[in-house]
Amino acid sequence: MTTSLSPDLARLADPAVRPDPYPLLRTLREASPYTDPASGIVVVGRRSDCETVLRSPKVSSDRQGSGVTKVPQMPNLMNLDAPDHTRLRRLAGKAFKPRLIQQWRPRIEEIVRELLTEIAAGGGTTDIVSAFAYPLPVRVICEMLGVPREDHPVFEKWARSIAYTVDPQLVPGELSTEVVQEVEEARAGFVGYFGRLIAERKQTPRADVLSELISAEEQGDQLTERELIITCTLLLVAGHETTANLILNGILGLLRHPEQLRLLRERPELAEAAVEEVLRYDAPAQMITRIAREPFTIGDTHVAAGTPLLVLLAAANRDPEVHEDPDTFDITRGDPGHLGFAAGPHFCLGSVLARLEGGIALNAFAQAFVEPRLDDESLRYRPHVSVRGPDRMQVSYAEIRIDAVRAAGTAAGSGASGE
Repeated sequence: MTTSLSPDLARLADPAVRPDPYPLLRTLREASPYTDPASGIVVVGRRSDCETVLRSPKVSSDRQGSGVTKVPQMPNLMNLDAPDHTRLRRLAGKAFKPRLIQQWRPRIEEIVRELLTEIAAGGGTTDIVSAFAYPLPVRVICEMLGVPREDHPVFEKWARSIAYTVDPQLVPGELSTEVVQEVEEARAGFVGYFGRLIAERKQTPRADVLSELISAEEQGDQLTERELIITCTLLLVAGHETTANLILNGILGLLRHPEQLRLLRERPELAEAAVEEVLRYDAPAQMITRIAREPFTIGDTHVAAGTPLLVLLAAANRDPEVHEDPDTFDITRGDPGHLGFAAGPHFCLGSVLARLEGGIALNAFAQAFVEPRLDDESLRYRPHVSVRGPDRMQVSYAEIRIDAVRAAGTAAGSGASGE
């Protein structure tokens, strides 16, 4: 793949498009599947085609040396193929069974109340990004991995740095030396920190996910220390970024559609359905890349072995052939048929946790914030194209009613699924 792109494809990286990329995504979806003449990348945007690519054994997730990524990535669940991916996911998945994740509901609800209490003490306005949506998943995943509270801020900093590695070469130019250095420092930090923590847990196991990962075993096979470190890093980075942006995009959708906010406030049992609609309507994971491992045809487009593919998940999620009135935000839609967590062998391992946190957070926002108002001038987006979400979002309010969240929590959680 070359770094030159045709104008429409290059526009995905234009900061001016970031507040609303969906008209452009619609254009790309309607033209797809096609081969971008400037770069040679195959663009896939229709729902059926995207799912075909994600499930096809003729397509690889190993993008090393393909020119698709800006920064070399460590082998992990996101970029390995079978049989290595199958083995790693089978072992890591033992710690993320729905039954085990649901046990964290009370603690997640408690963290939400703690954050709301801190917001309420600050007056009638807050940056919902830094005060609520980012701290929540960081605290949750850090506690699940057994990371002490005092180390949470540095983990958030490291996670934000490593997020730069997920963007494809759609963003013009190279990453600055400073950013590359931050990425390497974050990786080294995670390796050193988790190495020490793993040694501690092997000596003294606790009731946390890290201890579950260490003990996960099948027919005598266990995760190596290197695999444990890489898996923990991925869980923290992916879980943090995806869940924070899921919450932010959801809150933004509710603020821009007050009738939907009012509906969720009146019917907290819709919290889970609201999460599914956010994942469809404004998903945090906008696109992913794949590599053809052997020739195949999709639509009328021939894909040669070694060809990069750009899978536009966000475009597929608004495909009118699958979703009725796809540009409307409707939390009663009851339509879980989206690709917000991808599909196939690489379906998001942390989807149960992200859904749980998202439902609790969106319900809490609807119940606790009285007369919330978005400051449109404050809205700033993260500088990524693969991961979508605000970097700053100021919200004013008349009151924070924490007791209302406590009262509505049971209703919102009544539809939680277990294993």
